[in-house]
Amino acid sequence: MPEVDPAAIRDAVRKKYVKVAESAEGNFMYATGRQGALRLGYDPAIIASLPDDALSSFCGVGNPFALGPINGGERVLDVGCGAGFDMIVASRIVGGTGNVRGIDLTPEMAERAWANLRRADVTNGDVQVSGVESIPYRDASFDVVISNGVINLSPAKEEVFNEIYRVLRPGGRLQFADIVLNEALPADVANSLEAWSQ
Repeated sequence: MPEVDPAAIRDAVRKKYVKVAESAEGNFMYATGRQGALRLGYDPAIIASLPDDALSSFCGVGNPFALGPINGGERVLDVGCGAGFDMIVASRIVGGTGNVRGIDLTPEMAERAWANLRRADVTNGDVQVSGVESIPYRDASFDVVISNGVINLSPAKEEVFNEIYRVLRPGGRLQFADIVLNEALPADVANSLEAWSQ
């Protein structure tokens, strides 16, 4: 079976997450939304402070904040920010002296993130439409890069990690939650556009 074209993978991922921008419900084989965030160990007080609409597109696979501290005043980039839930969490941690930036592949998801940031009164955040293989920020711009279930969606992981390390300052941290394979997938799954967009 021939390998799937990277452009076709990106297109399938883009189409899937245009739908998820409306709601993650029914699009994944794991808990999403408010219930998913609670199961992943996010701060219940932050979850409780947000309306259901701000969490309806959340489809994280882990909790990048459980991997190490993020400090007040730090600059944080959320790679594949989705609807902005992790940006909201990060903005509350870094406070007014820090800032949070997000990138997402789809304009629809970036628009949803902007709406959620406004709804949560986040004033130290910004969202741009961008793929993860070409991050639109200067070298050494961030203290921390977070990501939640996005790196696995890219067929060009070496480019993704090169870009992440380029925008991290020396001594900066990468805290990401993702799906990792323990063994090779059967060819029909590895070459499935539906599997790539999960």
